Amino acid sequence: MATAVLFDELGGPEVLRLEDVRLEEPGDGEVRVRIEAIGLNRAEALFRSGGYYYRPTLPASRIGSEAAGVVEAVGAGVDGFAPGDRVSVLATGIHMSTHGVYGDRVNVAARNLLRRPDSVDAVTGAAVWLSYLTAYGALVEVGGMRPGDEVVITAASSSVGVAAIQIANHLGAVPIAVTRTAAKADRLLRAGAAHVLPMDEGDLVKRVHHLTSERGARLVFDSIGGPGLADLARTVARGGTLIVYGWLDPRPAPLPMNWPLNVFGFGLNVVTDDPAALYRGEAFVNAGLRSGALAPVIDATFDLADIADAHRHMEANGGLGKIVVTVEH
Repeated sequence: MATAVLFDELGGPEVLRLEDVRLEEPGDGEVRVRIEAIGLNRAEALFRSGGYYYRPTLPASRIGSEAAGVVEAVGAGVDGFAPGDRVSVLATGIHMSTHGVYGDRVNVAARNLLRRPDSVDAVTGAAVWLSYLTAYGALVEVGGMRPGDEVVITAASSSVGVAAIQIANHLGAVPIAVTRTAAKADRLLRAGAAHVLPMDEGDLVKRVHHLTSERGARLVFDSIGGPGLADLARTVARGGTLIVYGWLDPRPAPLPMNWPLNVFGFGLNVVTDDPAALYRGEAFVNAGLRSGALAPVIDATFDLADIADAHRHMEANGGLGKIVVTVEH
């Protein structure tokens, strides 16, 4: 038996429940992982409430895409992993209802595993991959970020936003953090932002152009979308790139008109579906972890039994960095 987090209806954090479930032996190409820590992501709150780009299969839907633990068993056809291996799990795609990783033991496809070095503890291993590969893939693989590039990062206090700040600094770029209010400004500066621009303190376009000597930013990295996207696009330098990777504002986004402008809708599959890009991204992040240039900021930790409270904390938007749920055995 295993313990899993399930939900039977769409709704708030209160719909999440723990239940003992039967766990079969790993199938072809699968690995059973004893979960030690789970990384929470905004997509899971949207999935739980019905606002994600695909819907859960109800009742008894599972949830979760990112975790860290230890391999317990391997199924047929699995090469490269053995019981006792320390791993991170990054199970993206449209199968969260059946393969969600919120629980104490899960069967996952071996292709969704990343090796976890001895120097990386479970909390870090559950906090790093989705955020850092998203930021790396968007800014480096797609955006071609270079030293000296000004980079505007919206929702900068999110785990992806913090990852983007660190990666920009690591490559010599200039991270400009955008946040709703000044409440997190000091923490964002400590996290490495070169500048912090609260949305409620005046015309964002003018402030970005002032900071960039009227050029605009070569890269803008946005998770919000909605009607504000057209104004945000006006912060992009001529011929620069606006990379949109989320839709926290679900309202329609008008087409920006400050051409020439490159607009790229980024999904993590840009990296995970391309073995060469994933190899580069894994090497980049692991090198940053070894040197200390990249280090996930852990906003809060919760026990698995308090998963609903962990989701409430995530949706309160008061934190900075990653929320992690730990699993005791």
